[in-house]
Amino acid sequence: MFRTKRSVLVRRLWRSRAPGGEEEEEAAAGGEPGAAAAAEARAHVCGGGRGCCPGKAGRGGRASAGAEAELKALTHAVLKRLKERQLEGLLHAVESRGGARTPCLLLPAKADSRLGQHWYPLPVLLCKVFRWPDLRHCSEVKRLCCCESYGKAHPELVCCNPHHLSRLCELESPPPPYSRYPMDFLKPTDSQVLQEPGDRSHWCVVAYWEEKTRVGRLYSVQEPSLDIFYDLPQGNGFCLGQLNSDNKSQLVQKVRSKIGYGIQLTKEVDGVWVYNRSSYPIFIKSATLDNPDSRTLLVHKVFPGFSIKAFDYEKAYSLQRPNDHEFMQQPWTGFTVQISFVKGWGQCYTRQFISSCPCWLEVIFNNR
Repeated sequence: MFRTKRSVLVRRLWRSRAPGGEEEEEAAAGGEPGAAAAAEARAHVCGGGRGCCPGKAGRGGRASAGAEAELKALTHAVLKRLKERQLEGLLHAVESRGGARTPCLLLPAKADSRLGQHWYPLPVLLCKVFRWPDLRHCSEVKRLCCCESYGKAHPELVCCNPHHLSRLCELESPPPPYSRYPMDFLKPTDSQVLQEPGDRSHWCVVAYWEEKTRVGRLYSVQEPSLDIFYDLPQGNGFCLGQLNSDNKSQLVQKVRSKIGYGIQLTKEVDGVWVYNRSSYPIFIKSATLDNPDSRTLLVHKVFPGFSIKAFDYEKAYSLQRPNDHEFMQQPWTGFTVQISFVKGWGQCYTRQFISSCPCWLEVIFNNR
């Protein structure tokens, strides 16, 4: 029997769906190589907030043949309503894992779908199918600024491209091992360099470090959104892969190869957001993510596909340098965010300071 192009696209999309949480739990229990680590990684996502731990909701995945059949039937029913061009764009987004620029998938905003006992908006349903099987509610996701539906409260058509949304981190009480550690501030020489008069149109400056050595120039950012990556299809932004590095460390080279799609840094109305586009966790320290009266800061782990508001301007302006002798000999700035790729640091790690991490970023915000 001849297959139409539409049916081939639908089949390819269904085969490209995200693996179910229940399957991961069974694999971990069976002792498959790497399965336990994957399950543990999903159980500790960026602080343990509600809707922030994919591993906890594994039972909500394709737990039975009946649930699998129901999800397949519903997904096929939705996909068959799409035009061929829309199917091609959705497949491109799914197979590139968000690495390629793909158009919005605009569908009626009120077209909800029922799965089991729950009704899901189409954007949430497609995110469940292709990215996060444990996703429950639209409040758990954040629309990216590249999307046409970004910032629109009640549009008639809403974008359902699953890679135009990210999972939202909610910070509450971080579980071990993401514990508190002494502040490690910028060196005075670096602070003086970054405060020299220059182009005031930029809203931040980004420095890339490998352990204690800065690699490449300071990258000044004028556009509202910046991609920072090592290797990204159709990438446009700060490409770390093009920087010349003399570091021969095997660990640095290994971590550098895992940066991949990297992160997306976006200045929005309520602050600066970081979206983890890579396939590995990132770790973030920011003064505005914690209690301003705290003597120490938390290092937050952000899982792939998640977004976190890494910097809040209002909080930063209200921050005061701690009036403690421990800090009097070091420069204080509330306008800096540090981000490490793959490897974390802090009291519960062998690396106490970010300067020991193989590959990391320093983002300094313009407060003028």
